[in-house]
Amino acid sequence: MLWIVTRNHQEMFSRCRKMSVMDITKIFSLLRPKEEEEELAEVRELHLAVVMDNPDYLQSLLLEDKYQQLINSRSGWGVPVTPLRLAASKGSLECLKILLANGAEVDILDVKAQTPLFTAVSAGHYDCVKELLKAGASPSGSVYNNCSPVLAAARDGKTNILQELLQYGAEANVRSRLPEWSANYTTCTGPLYLSAVYEHLECFRTLLLNGADPDYNCTDQTLLGRIKNPKTVLDICLKHECRIPFVKLLIDFGANVYLPDLQSKTFPNDEALELLLRERDNSHRNTHCYLHGEIGSTKKHRNVLPGHTRYILSIHLVEAFLVN
Repeated sequence: MLWIVTRNHQEMFSRCRKMSVMDITKIFSLLRPKEEEEELAEVRELHLAVVMDNPDYLQSLLLEDKYQQLINSRSGWGVPVTPLRLAASKGSLECLKILLANGAEVDILDVKAQTPLFTAVSAGHYDCVKELLKAGASPSGSVYNNCSPVLAAARDGKTNILQELLQYGAEANVRSRLPEWSANYTTCTGPLYLSAVYEHLECFRTLLLNGADPDYNCTDQTLLGRIKNPKTVLDICLKHECRIPFVKLLIDFGANVYLPDLQSKTFPNDEALELLLRERDNSHRNTHCYLHGEIGSTKKHRNVLPGHTRYILSIHLVEAFLVN
């Protein structure tokens, strides 16, 4: 009896293995109501127009109400997507414009919580990025996705796209949206860190010009307070042998050269390390000159000093106040 049952199972398994994908698709189509099948065919037609990059055909479809009503419907194997998301990922600019003009939801999410803007940024389609932002897309992407358009642009070295996002209000100090228990890692996920590690100097400069914090690329003091030994952008530049211009830019934008711990580790880029040590020496001299009256003592004069010099100066002033 057991032998017969086992044999029957083997025969069924063998028949199933011989079934093609088309057979399985046919089975599912038979289970689907006729109305739903017709609707699916119409959604596929919208997708086909975008896949073929045929804006005239897409426009003709959207003249009919039944297609208009399906403009935000998802379709496709693997990850079902909307026509707008498909146009953004393919760089089909004219199709994208038509979909937006016909009421496509600009920030609609796919199953991975990615917006059409995020996919356009990831694929490097600058014109599509501009059009989506102009139509009101959020430059920050989705709060439900760990990554953001700014992080993707900084990682991939897309300076023109990064500049566009920042002009529309994206945050230069954004970081990956990781859970609180992983706080030790979140400070090293900002766009400034990514552009340094991947050696994208123009992205690095663009972020600093748009307000990126040169120390931690993070302005959340509560988060920084929870981390035992947060790594500065200077630390990362030294560790990853970034070129000298990266270190110079950080210093020019006021990075605190005293934050990196140079005693407990070795750095492969001797030239960058020497630059940092020279800058520390210069800041000591500036502080000495200020305290001995060689630099004006007004707030205006203090503000022209580099950030790290002002930091050391403030320590000296507090010490002098406590002594007196």
